[in-house]
Amino acid sequence: MGEVFELEIDTLETTCHVLDPTPLANCSVRQLVEHAVEGDCDFRVLKQDGQFSVLFAKCDSSPDSAEDVRRLCPGCPLLAPLNDTKVVHAVDVALTAFNAQSNGSYFRLLEVSRAQLVPLPPSTYVEFAVAATDCAAKDVTDPAKCNLLAEKQYGFCKATLTEKIGGEDVAVTCTVFQTQPLLPQPQPEGPDVVAVDPGADPAVPVPSQPDLPVASLVVGPMVVTVPKALLPGHRTHYDLRHAFTGAASVESASGEAVHVEKGPTVVQPGIAVVPDPVLRPCPGRIRYFKV
Repeated sequence: MGEVFELEIDTLETTCHVLDPTPLANCSVRQLVEHAVEGDCDFRVLKQDGQFSVLFAKCDSSPDSAEDVRRLCPGCPLLAPLNDTKVVHAVDVALTAFNAQSNGSYFRLLEVSRAQLVPLPPSTYVEFAVAATDCAAKDVTDPAKCNLLAEKQYGFCKATLTEKIGGEDVAVTCTVFQTQPLLPQPQPEGPDVVAVDPGADPAVPVPSQPDLPVASLVVGPMVVTVPKALLPGHRTHYDLRHAFTGAASVESASGEAVHVEKGPTVVQPGIAVVPDPVLRPCPGRIRYFKV
């Protein structure tokens, strides 16, 4: 019926956010002294009639060893929990400062992707993603009434909140990306019938028209809904276990394996037996970045 590819992929954290449209080749790999995060993924991909679909996905991620970071850079800060009170406060102050200086749309927080507590000078470094709303930044009185734009426009911010005697200083820089075009929506044929595009990939979920997703992972032309678990929580890093959707099967640690059973070989007189196709050996490890 097709070919199944089993892939083991080791991933490295880059300095580009997942919503950043910058080509991967232009994204730098985050260095160990920054307490980088590494990922370990297993995929099972089916190739059938020239089309690929993901059957199974299992991803896990973990920060580099704190001991390794301290050995190379004793004074370098480590990753802080994303729900730390200092982290939450720094993000709130930084986003408020950015919106106060903006002459365009009011931006709302999507997620906090990285945070570090710097000992000297006492400060909090944060990285977070934002999205534009239908409110003007200068006219907002109640941010809760601002809705995300239908055509999503994302931004990525880096900020440092420094503690000083009698106050605090914030330095924030945000990069706003181009507007993401709307995906074509299927047209219903009846009150309870949803038309399905025969050419669409069944592994890619199609967002409903009334309730567009709050955030999206943008990979080329494909948009995958981000789970609510990606919003600021107790996580200490961007956890890949909560960052993948769209596969027919998504596991956390199943150890599942594919076993193909062979049936009995029946040989009839006068009919030549065709040998099984020769399986090509695994091409081996392929590295895309030097660490």
